[in-house]
Amino acid sequence: MPLACPPAAAAVQPARHPHAAPVAEAAQRFGIPELWIWRVMHAESRGKVGAVSHAGAMGLMQIMPGTWASLTARHRLGADPFDPRANILAGAAYLRAMWDRYGDVQLMLAAYNAGPGRADAFASGRRGLPAETIAYVAKIAPELHVSGSAATAPSMLSPAPGWRDAALFAERNLPSDDAQPASPSGTAAPARAAGASIFIPLSDGRDR
Repeated sequence: MPLACPPAAAAVQPARHPHAAPVAEAAQRFGIPELWIWRVMHAESRGKVGAVSHAGAMGLMQIMPGTWASLTARHRLGADPFDPRANILAGAAYLRAMWDRYGDVQLMLAAYNAGPGRADAFASGRRGLPAETIAYVAKIAPELHVSGSAATAPSMLSPAPGWRDAALFAERNLPSDDAQPASPSGTAAPARAAGASIFIPLSDGRDR
């Protein structure tokens, strides 16, 4: 069963919303809360079906072309990445893949935004995250109503057979794992120290 959310958070979107049915289908199929899909969709595209990012990410869930190709081949999502149902299913599949990879909400979101290669480098302390990704995680993670701990997220849910064999891990918003976006100051955000929060201090002393 999906992760339980507080009552106020459970009714994320009314049933009459045009994307309510595919979101419910995707949540059930990939075993993640509907809330995760709604929040990521809003952050990624603001609900614009035809959205295309400067990096080429497509549709409601902003799926990169290489990731889309892998996901549609694996899950038979069809030929149109802008089809709302197919795009939502693809985004949910990717979220579940990132959850299975990290078991941590913050790293899941960081990987969804910047790609798993960048999230891996951050988690190991080898490299920092782009300022855009830090802001993305800081905004969405508190809205998911779970901690980053595997003990409180839906790890008890059974993924589809052969889940971890799928080639899902193409970069989304960066051209490669080696790309190094800069923070607004022109320097890369510092790498994560062991046990440190993803929300690294900014120059004015506030946490983000």
